[in-house]
Amino acid sequence: MDFDQLNTFIQVTKLGSFSRAGRKVFRSQSAVSAQIRQLEEAYGARLLDRSAKSVHLTPAGTVFFDYAVRLLRLRDESVQAVADRSDTVHGPLVFGANEATCLYLLPEIFADYQRRYPLVQMSIYRNFSHKILQRLEDGSIDVGIVTMPVRSPNLRVHPVFRDRLMLMVSVRNPLASRKRVTLGAVAEQPLIFPKTGYTRQVLDKLFRPYRSRMRLAMELPSIGMIKRFVAADVGVSFISESFASDQVKAKEVKLLSLEGVQLWRELGLVYRRDRSLPRTAQALIALIREHRKSSAPAEAAPAG
Repeated sequence: MDFDQLNTFIQVTKLGSFSRAGRKVFRSQSAVSAQIRQLEEAYGARLLDRSAKSVHLTPAGTVFFDYAVRLLRLRDESVQAVADRSDTVHGPLVFGANEATCLYLLPEIFADYQRRYPLVQMSIYRNFSHKILQRLEDGSIDVGIVTMPVRSPNLRVHPVFRDRLMLMVSVRNPLASRKRVTLGAVAEQPLIFPKTGYTRQVLDKLFRPYRSRMRLAMELPSIGMIKRFVAADVGVSFISESFASDQVKAKEVKLLSLEGVQLWRELGLVYRRDRSLPRTAQALIALIREHRKSSAPAEAAPAG
């Protein structure tokens, strides 16, 4: 048994397929099958039940899966523990954030981090905040940025970004001549909402009194798509103010305030309270907080 076989076994289990796991670990299906067979021979038990459509854990495989995850985690911790004895910051770092945070907030920070610590191997887990929190809780990622509030007593949270959610309209939309609009006027427009996430929850609650007459024209999975469709005057949407700065400068869209309503989105830097953070994570936390102190007044936070 080796760590590579353990990783392959975990991927087969998670994906329920030898072929999909092979693509994930960059091996042929036959090579994946050989690794699983070697594991089963080493343990003298069948770990996976294969069928024409899927792969499932046997009772023995269910027991072994937990050990495989723990063994890989111990491997990673041992690598990091040795790396932390060095005078230089190096080794692995697993970071979690949603797509908008990665695209709009972190590129400059990550570039600065890479310049300062070129020996760090960073892996990014991209998902919604609740998924990031799950990974933080189970220890599979080191540090993350998520939507606040965070209520878990196991996690330490530092607010790092704050931004207004504003109405975004095409410059061709009749509302573009105004500086602020009522929520009732917005409800008369074709609306473009994110499919899921914090902003969708806020908007569903905000427009609940107008549900009978509002028209939800589109549900889109990404901030980038929402900006493009709004610029094309397909509908109007809400977005973190800083996310649309390029489109505003290019005079493709305009951002408007809501009368009597202020919407804010705040992000927090999160990690386990009871875990000894690797130096790679400590360095990233320090850098993000450094950037926060020196950032412009308009801080950013994702709209999706």
